[in-house]
Amino acid sequence: MARKKIIIMGAAGRDFHNFNTVYRDNPEVEVVCFTATQIPDIEGRTYPAKLAGKLYPNGIPIYAEEDLPELIEKHNVDEVVFSYSDISHVDLMHKASMVLAKGADFKLLGFSTTAIKSSKPVISVCAVRTGVGKSQTTRRVARILEAAGKKIAVIRHPMPYGNLEEQIWQRFATYEDLDTHKCTIEEREEYEPHIDQGIVVFAGVDYAEILKRAEEEADVILWDGGNNDVPFYRTDCHIVLVDPHRPGHEMLYHPGETNLRMADIVVINKIDTADAKNIDQLRNTIREVSPKALIIEAASPLIVDSPQEITGKRVLVIEDGPTLTHGEMPYGAGMIAARKWGAAETIDPRPWAVGSIKETFEAYSHIGSLLPAMGYSPEQVKELEETVNSIDSDLVIIATPIDLRRVMKIEKPSLRVRYELQEVGTPDLEYAIKMVGGIL
Repeated sequence: MARKKIIIMGAAGRDFHNFNTVYRDNPEVEVVCFTATQIPDIEGRTYPAKLAGKLYPNGIPIYAEEDLPELIEKHNVDEVVFSYSDISHVDLMHKASMVLAKGADFKLLGFSTTAIKSSKPVISVCAVRTGVGKSQTTRRVARILEAAGKKIAVIRHPMPYGNLEEQIWQRFATYEDLDTHKCTIEEREEYEPHIDQGIVVFAGVDYAEILKRAEEEADVILWDGGNNDVPFYRTDCHIVLVDPHRPGHEMLYHPGETNLRMADIVVINKIDTADAKNIDQLRNTIREVSPKALIIEAASPLIVDSPQEITGKRVLVIEDGPTLTHGEMPYGAGMIAARKWGAAETIDPRPWAVGSIKETFEAYSHIGSLLPAMGYSPEQVKELEETVNSIDSDLVIIATPIDLRRVMKIEKPSLRVRYELQEVGTPDLEYAIKMVGGIL
């Protein structure tokens, strides 16, 4: 009997996990290739034989998603499996329609099909969109667990943008580990804040192997989600964040809506900077689609060293890259700080953008007078540095999860904007985790 021919649509993360858990050792299917999008220059690689298993001695090629129609025809593909996150329901169905028109089936894999069971309790922190505040929430949950005497390991949603054979499993406990693994800016943004808190972070490509390593060190596994993807592990307590700056998005994006419907605890973040009507709208939506979930309201107050330096200055604002790009946010914490402390002007960086930074603005025209911290490769970091240093500004506001001055030279005055999660009123996260997970 001929093997069913499959293409997996991905973005270097969920696609590999779906392959590893469902297709790697399945003799009834042949994964002819992956396609990739969202991440610059991610295509053109090969999923290596060491990871692909005995059925794929030559590995599996990875192509650009734009080649998908031709690939379906060329390989006479039976089924296309969609495997990435933070895409609108409308765009998802456009992709499905294209696949169906080419004669292949279109498939989504469910949470239960791909989620791995841990021998330790698991708390997951996920969201309905990119840029809602998962990172600071994960740090807050970590502090709660540590105060209760629990030894934790954070497992981060994948960002395997380098040599996949070297990224089967990774452990980050020091800044030197970040250098050893040649981490991109995006990886550093997710790992460094945990390292600063003394927490070990695991990540990589093979999340069964990663879980095995983390379980050797921890009492509790803390899943730190990426984009708005669902967890890779079965969870005892599923925490989901929603964003009152983007009301309605919680029901318009995949798989964010799935997260919301699965939630044990829903955190409405950023209430300190949101309209009251948007917060009310979110409360009503949560009660309708996830009526058993506990609702927590929280703020992410800005932490700025010497904020008076912003007043009256012409500033360049650098924000978190994914939040602005496929997260579609028109602004972030840096712009809020610039307005709050009276910047005279926010400089539009587009006339000075070079290389892939210029291409990012062309691809995401909604960004406007902000600079996304794109750094998926050493070359892109250099282009970001060149762009920053060519702009005529009095001050650079760095509103990224890490201090960019660690990885690039900024040749003008600069300051950082940071933020931490702060629950408002009751219930708070500690109470909610006690009520839901039985872990504390």
